[in-house]
Amino acid sequence: MLREVTATRYVTPLREGGSLPGIVEADDLGTYVMKFTGAGQGRKTLVAEVLAGRLAQRLGLRVPELVRIKLDPVIGRSEPDEEVQALLKASGGLNLGMDFLPGSLGLDPLAFRVSAAEAGRLVWFDALTGNVDRSWRNPNLLVWHGAMWLIDHGATMIWHHNWPSAQASSGRPYDASDHVLTPFAPDVAAAAAELAPLVTESLLAECAAEVPDEWLTDEPGFTDPGELRDAYVRALFARVAGLDERITLGEPSQDGPSRAPGWLTEGWPHGQRDKRGARR
Repeated sequence: MLREVTATRYVTPLREGGSLPGIVEADDLGTYVMKFTGAGQGRKTLVAEVLAGRLAQRLGLRVPELVRIKLDPVIGRSEPDEEVQALLKASGGLNLGMDFLPGSLGLDPLAFRVSAAEAGRLVWFDALTGNVDRSWRNPNLLVWHGAMWLIDHGATMIWHHNWPSAQASSGRPYDASDHVLTPFAPDVAAAAAELAPLVTESLLAECAAEVPDEWLTDEPGFTDPGELRDAYVRALFARVAGLDERITLGEPSQDGPSRAPGWLTEGWPHGQRDKRGARR
């Protein structure tokens, strides 16, 4: 179960995030990036953060510690920004926090090398969770102490915004052409051999159990949080079999980083590539 802390001070907003997350201090003396239930995307973003984040951690991928954060709206009284003040007032109760990594930098694929094995694991994981937000435009990856860390999984499992489509989406292919790690020739076959046997219904149920009941209530078509958790488990587990065969790496997008020196040029980053983007 996720640890629970109480926010004691709102420090500053992070305006690069669409849901206006903020840095807060808590009663355990920790500093966290906080995602709010009152944000525009609503509590489903937090459900996705917990499910995808905890699953990634259980599979050995680096995700900062996730915590439940209790927020007293009174914290917003001294906030001069009206937008932030309204967000804090709308988010009283239980919210989500991610351990703040001081000194971390956004991953720059032109400056940070990622092995084919690690790239494969992340692409396979993103295909499993249906992550649509890991492009070079917005990698949602940090480099901290020389290692790559995964953040921001609110845009995963987009099928939970339309539950009748969830099962049909289980066999849907995943186009990784625009994935930030595609230039590193991700070894998705090796990743599947390593990770697919680990993603059992039991493991998924354990991850789903960490989502607070408050974020799973009153979902149309479901009688209680337990039934909704089971639906998440079924939808994710149905994607596992043969997932690597449904991942398309293709040619990375040419409308942005291709202008940067070295991006996808012959021999970059290490070794020549064939027309599919694979090393040869």
